[in-house]
Amino acid sequence: MTAPATTVEPVEIELLSPARDAATAFAAIDHGADAIYMGAAAFGARSQAGNTLEEIAAVVRYAHRFGVKVYITVNTIIYDNELDSVRKMIWELWRIGVDALIVQDLALTRMEGLPPIALHASTQCDTRDPAKARFLEECGFTRLVLARELTIDEIKAIRAAVKTDLEVFVHGALCVSYSGDCQASYAITGRSANRGECCQVCRFKFDLEDKEGHKLVKGKHLLSLRDMNRLAHLESLLDAGAVSLKIEGRLKDEAYVKNVVGAYRRELDRIIAANHGRYKRSSYGTSRLTFTPDPELSFNRGFTDYFLSSKTPATASMATFGSPKWIGKRVGVVEKTAGKAIVARLECKLNNGDGLGFYNPDGEFKGFRLNRIEGPRLFPAGEVYLLPGTLLYRNADKERSDMMSGKTATRKIDIHIRLRLAANQIVISMRDESGLEVSVAEEIDDLQEARSPQEQRRHKELDKLGDTIFNAVDIKDECGRIFIPASTLSRLRRRATDLLESTRLMNHHQEKPGKSVAHPNLPGKRLSRHDNISNRIAANFYADISGKKTVDIPMSLETTGKPTVETRVMETRYCLRRELGACLRDKSGKKLPETLFLVSEGKRFRLDFDCRDCRMRVVYIP
Repeated sequence: MTAPATTVEPVEIELLSPARDAATAFAAIDHGADAIYMGAAAFGARSQAGNTLEEIAAVVRYAHRFGVKVYITVNTIIYDNELDSVRKMIWELWRIGVDALIVQDLALTRMEGLPPIALHASTQCDTRDPAKARFLEECGFTRLVLARELTIDEIKAIRAAVKTDLEVFVHGALCVSYSGDCQASYAITGRSANRGECCQVCRFKFDLEDKEGHKLVKGKHLLSLRDMNRLAHLESLLDAGAVSLKIEGRLKDEAYVKNVVGAYRRELDRIIAANHGRYKRSSYGTSRLTFTPDPELSFNRGFTDYFLSSKTPATASMATFGSPKWIGKRVGVVEKTAGKAIVARLECKLNNGDGLGFYNPDGEFKGFRLNRIEGPRLFPAGEVYLLPGTLLYRNADKERSDMMSGKTATRKIDIHIRLRLAANQIVISMRDESGLEVSVAEEIDDLQEARSPQEQRRHKELDKLGDTIFNAVDIKDECGRIFIPASTLSRLRRRATDLLESTRLMNHHQEKPGKSVAHPNLPGKRLSRHDNISNRIAANFYADISGKKTVDIPMSLETTGKPTVETRVMETRYCLRRELGACLRDKSGKKLPETLFLVSEGKRFRLDFDCRDCRMRVVYIP
């Protein structure tokens, strides 16, 4: 679908990439990201993806040359004894030029003594509806990261309710619970997802039981969702009002980020070009890749677009019960095991060092490394016995892995170069694709005409931009046959590119903070521990806007201790009954008892089904 030409100012669209470290951030930028989000040394919801101030500063300097923004996650709940440390860290991040913070704890919207830094409401804020969106906008957030579970129509409804920028996830791993509303990890291990320490209960293996303890399903990953993939739905999301398209994965490796960012960049560029000025990129530079990106070839658990078209999908599978790992692509079928070799009927070329996987007779996914291959004979690294008919999958492609290592993309900003004379000066002007222009000049005492044409030689010298971030799309030479030494041209070219790059950095401005109102309107619900209030600033804020006393404000589970009574620890739009073909809203519901339990390693959870709102709630039974 394409839109007609328009004179309305184009909407800036942002492709937002994760980065576990500086190297991954550099790769994401090179491969086409418009913005990066990464963790600081502490207070990020991925505790294993922290970065030092020096590392973040290096990313900021590199990113801002391209107009790429850098957001830092400070999206855990914060305890009273940490408030001063958080304040100090935020000042440090602001001073090095970070563009915005992604936060969960509303204390940061009311904390005194913070720098003028923009705040984005993390998906941990659990923004599901217009009322919550309006509340967060009134709190001063400049962007809302919406719940992953929303349909296109629900995103449109939020867009109609607020002016704040909307960010949506488009790719990567899915939490089964609404983000920010999962206490399962804390309840059973003391490790809180709201503190960046989730033990990923949703990837556990469970038995499904009835109330008498009869096993209905044994040993399956019943809460393990497929990964999100909305590559085919980007235009619908833009039409719905999203301006930032976010890839999940701050724990993913560099090759994953390169591949996925490359795929989404290519599709977004196609959409922007097809919409005749309706959209434009929020950063600058063209990325040239040495490979063809394909999300199917990076880690995934199978894909789902996850409720995008309907809040009650009828048949689309959202989970993958067999394994929470990457199964990979089917590559063959075992014919027999002969000694140390596996004889297989292969469906594609394999390579020494590939990683192969299979399901054993118990339904468990296992794997091995391929030591060498001789025709149809596969020699595993280690002893492996497979039954005839076993399907083989490849989830580690040695050849592609080697191809994806090292430098696989360059990003260049297009510039126009003009060479001219002004009195006895040689002047070089450079104008980049964003409209910034600089000029440098150098006097030459004795300008002389050459006997032969000079344009080709000068063009070649001016086009030597290989070690810069620039690419000359046009060189206009107005100096005729005047002889200009190559050393003079080279010196002027370097001065001009250095000046243009520094000018680009000076012209990058941090996002302005939003404006808050004194008394935001609380969404139409009662406060509960699910609001994740964990410090005195947030408690006082909620007391003020709700008319309650501070002592009556319900605090988060993390501040009151692990549950000793039945406690709801998840709420999810994913429904296990629907996934198993036993929805209570139709006749198929009789396939399973009304009351169901999940059991894993002695931990027991009851499943409560809210069929009116199509929700499943997971209740921990201590």
